[in-house]
Amino acid sequence: MCKVNVLEAKTNFSKLLLLLEKKQESEVIVCRSGKPVAKITLIEDDVSRRIGGAKGHFVCPDDIDEYNDEIAKLFGMV
Repeated sequence: MCKVNVLEAKTNFSKLLLLLEKKQESEVIVCRSGKPVAKITLIEDDVSRRIGGAKGHFVCPDDIDEYNDEIAKLFGMV
């Protein structure tokens, strides 16, 4: 855990985020007049879980590309 004052957090925000990303700190506490007012933590979001998240919930129709040429004309792409 790292404690910083508001000015230090503002000045070194990118560096503080890097500390979190490299897991050198688990959280950053921002203080005003020595009192904690905010906590910055890393969001643990595993991107690999999002890819394919709809698998089995959506069936792609066989004719999905049937109107591609017509749609391209409507957008002036042809």
